[in-house]
Amino acid sequence: MLKINRVHHIAIICSDYERSKHFYTQILGFKIIAENYRAERKSYKLDLAVGNQYQIELFSFPDPAKRPSRPEAAGLRHLAFEVDNIGEAIVAITADGVEVEPIRVDEFTGKRFTFFADPDGLPIEFYEK
Repeated sequence: MLKINRVHHIAIICSDYERSKHFYTQILGFKIIAENYRAERKSYKLDLAVGNQYQIELFSFPDPAKRPSRPEAAGLRHLAFEVDNIGEAIVAITADGVEVEPIRVDEFTGKRFTFFADPDGLPIEFYEK
């Protein structure tokens, strides 16, 4: 029987590498593990640590296709990151100019959450611990 251990990484393709790098490292605070430029693809690959367990691979490619719609396109719907305090997380990212939707409450768990978007419109959720 197949045994999957964990999510290894999440890959994101961005349209403006420097803007997305700033968003994920300076606003969301993910630590850079490695940054490489692949000349044959005209592409950056930025490996980011999400806590001690997960990793995001941020890619740049010339002229990537746009996301079909937000957020109900078939496929990956959104990324969700757990935060200790939703209010503090919102204050931190709105101070950097990120627009955040009103806080919602999960009808099944009673936990608070909200959505915002990365520079390319990828929906991101903060979910309170």
